[in-house]
Amino acid sequence: VQLQACGGGLVQAGGSLRLSCAASTRTFSSNAMGWFRQAPGKEREFVAAIKNRGGHTYYADSVKGRFTISKDAAKNTVYLQMNSLKSDDTAVYYCASTNGPQSTYRDFTMYNYWGQGTLVTVSS
Repeated sequence: VQLQACGGGLVQAGGSLRLSCAASTRTFSSNAMGWFRQAPGKEREFVAAIKNRGGHTYYADSVKGRFTISKDAAKNTVYLQMNSLKSDDTAVYYCASTNGPQSTYRDFTMYNYWGQGTLVTVSS
């Protein structure tokens, strides 16, 4: 198992959750780690990414200012802190790793390892 995501659950609108993604050392040494989400009947969409060297972060406009991606290199773990959650944030959240260039971080097809997904449900 390369990636293990957890931390999803049921939360009321306006609440917070923190997702975690534990990665193998090899996976964590990739160019970047990302979070994507997929709601029922919708395509998988980019949420956030963090570059492993330097720690630069990238966000979808829909979550900017509410979500924060971070990493703990000592634990080979990437986090997604989600605040001010909305019903539109309801989805299965996946963590993934990529060796692609920065220009491809928002493209899920460029990620080669994926976690199993964790469900986030936001009730209004």
